Amino acid sequence: MNIAYLVNQYPKTSHSFIRREIVALEAAGVPIARFSIRSLAAEIIDEADKQEANKTRYVLKEGVSGLLSSTINVALKHPLRFLKAVKLAYTVGHSSDRGLAYHFAYLAEACVLLRWFTQAKISHVHTHFGTNSATVAMLCRELGGPTYSITVHGPEEFDKPQAISLTEKIEHAAVVVAVCSFGRSQLYRWCSYQQWAKIQVIRCGVDEMFLKQPYTPLPTQPRFVCVGRLSEQKGHLLLVEAAGQLAAEGHDFKLVLVGDGSLRPQIESMIHQFHLENHVEITGWATNEQVQQQILAAQVMLVPSFAEGLPVVIMESLALCRPVISTYIAGIPELVQPGKSGWLVPSGSVSALKEAMQVAIHTPLDQLEQMGKTGAKLVAQNHNVAIEAKKLAALFGR
Repeated sequence: MNIAYLVNQYPKTSHSFIRREIVALEAAGVPIARFSIRSLAAEIIDEADKQEANKTRYVLKEGVSGLLSSTINVALKHPLRFLKAVKLAYTVGHSSDRGLAYHFAYLAEACVLLRWFTQAKISHVHTHFGTNSATVAMLCRELGGPTYSITVHGPEEFDKPQAISLTEKIEHAAVVVAVCSFGRSQLYRWCSYQQWAKIQVIRCGVDEMFLKQPYTPLPTQPRFVCVGRLSEQKGHLLLVEAAGQLAAEGHDFKLVLVGDGSLRPQIESMIHQFHLENHVEITGWATNEQVQQQILAAQVMLVPSFAEGLPVVIMESLALCRPVISTYIAGIPELVQPGKSGWLVPSGSVSALKEAMQVAIHTPLDQLEQMGKTGAKLVAQNHNVAIEAKKLAALFGR
């Protein structure tokens, strides 16, 4: 069984969970060939990601001439299959938000991959995210390539299912994986009942770096950490506003934002506006080890998102015995248990977020520690990447 992984951008700083999954599959005896549409080598900072980049083959490195050559070759050798794939590209491209030109480019990428998959004797392709890489895998299958499966994370796939032809991708796929029960329910919405049996829940997980970490006591001073891309849907602007209210009321705390993104200038402006220079710090992108150290240096993790699937950073935090404040959205309530492993607040509510932070600041340290340990047990039971990878391997085998 030769399995390929296809991701639009791999490796990527914010997608360490894909790397963990691949490594866990290989540890379970399933060799994985890595393929990606485009490279982000210039943005990689983690050594493990750099090693993965050296193992990955990138479609767009073929250049325009390589894409055209592969397309012409497939059209001449397999004209009927090629015409079927052209028809499918037209069908999904016509109703998409990206247009026909992009989808004919995806077809050319599928032609390159068909050659590579044939050379490597790939029997099945697994993609992460139901967006353009899944489109390429679907077109490659239509050209006569290997079967494919998709792990759908959300929220993007659920925000625009018709624009990305999610229904067609489910119908053509051998297996579709959701990362939480909420995700599975959303996939049910966009396919017929006859397709439901192929939709399985296999959760993202953490590895021994988090599961086997010796217990580190919580710091005595109130300290929050928020890890993630600095973008609107992650809720950072409301988080800084809530922090401003806490500081104005005289609460002593520290908030560390680990990550970077397009929203950074606005966040920095708000920090200055609310006079939070002594309360809020932005670190920029961090390696896995640096993220782990920032979590261990905090008492509580903050994930104030408006839209998610089930954030891996919640698993990482709970695995390290740090309780979590997050929002009542998507798959988050499946992991964060209010009063037991953290707090949940309505997304978009500054007042509720501020109140939860205030409660956490005044919660006795031993109670915070117990909440963290409760969360660690849940993660060990349901989000061990080695266990989840074996479930995925079993699906590939079928």
